[in-house]
Amino acid sequence: MRGPMLNDRIRARLAASRRWHPAEFVLWGLALAAVFLLPRQLLILNEIAILALFAISLDLILGYAGLVSLGHAAFLGVGAYAAGLLAIHVTADPLAGLAFGTLAAALAGLVTCPLVLKGNDLTRLMVTLGISMLLLELANSFGSITGGADGLQGITMAPLLGLFEFDLMGRTAYLYSLAVLFLLFLLARRIVHSPFGLSLRAIRDNPLRAAAAGVPATRRLTAVYTLAAAYAGAAGALLAQTTQFVSLDVLAFHRSADLMLVLIIGGAGYLYGGIIGALAFKILQDAIATVTPQYWQFWIGLLLVLFVLGGREILHGGVMALVRRGAALFSRRRKAP
Repeated sequence: MRGPMLNDRIRARLAASRRWHPAEFVLWGLALAAVFLLPRQLLILNEIAILALFAISLDLILGYAGLVSLGHAAFLGVGAYAAGLLAIHVTADPLAGLAFGTLAAALAGLVTCPLVLKGNDLTRLMVTLGISMLLLELANSFGSITGGADGLQGITMAPLLGLFEFDLMGRTAYLYSLAVLFLLFLLARRIVHSPFGLSLRAIRDNPLRAAAAGVPATRRLTAVYTLAAAYAGAAGALLAQTTQFVSLDVLAFHRSADLMLVLIIGGAGYLYGGIIGALAFKILQDAIATVTPQYWQFWIGLLLVLFVLGGREILHGGVMALVRRGAALFSRRRKAP
């Protein structure tokens, strides 16, 4: 009798966690309204959307499964180069390139996952960093394919859905990236609020107890690592398509390091943390680089220390308070005659 009651309780809890709050509708509504409110900032908004998707990919393995990585940029690079090469040699259709980049990165994640799952957290840090550096050297060595240090040039994209040209202002690029981010966010939200997501949290919190309860830890971790690689590959494909250029920089260590900073700012184990962190990081980077182009990394590091000492709660509280206030205002307007 206790078993069915417990299962019912878990199902009820999962159903409650899947419900959307008004603040979430306001947040995504503002992201869409930015096309009209900030028409001159669409290029940086496109970068934020791509970085947010990239951050969600790391959050799936770090925040929910407890797998650390210092080389997550490897999958960003695989997705970017796959999409770029497909556009040059096969087809310039954006959706085909997005699918190809996503699948290529997922395959890379599946192949490298056995290496990552062995050992402790320190071993995983070194293995993921080594994989990223190895791919960087391979991309540099095979310059006839990847363009090497000069980058992969000559990428031209066909109109999205055959209708929407990629313009210089970044309008199509931002809407495209935002749509992909939203759809993949919905999928990730569904996954983390499912029995599969609960099993990942169990493995993260106590691997031995999860194994004793019959949770197939290796299969679960392999699945989520492959999924996270696919998400990072999708972000890389979007980056290649919207900028129409791929360089070795997509595989560089600073990409993975910046991604860790994004999750530290936004918070891991909370999908919106990747979005909030990407927004805060990009705004800070753009603002500080405008004032001090040579020393912006120093100020980012200083602000990061302040965030770690308690600023993250202030950031979360401020952002969510604004979103809740907007949701309340929207609700009052709907109720007004």
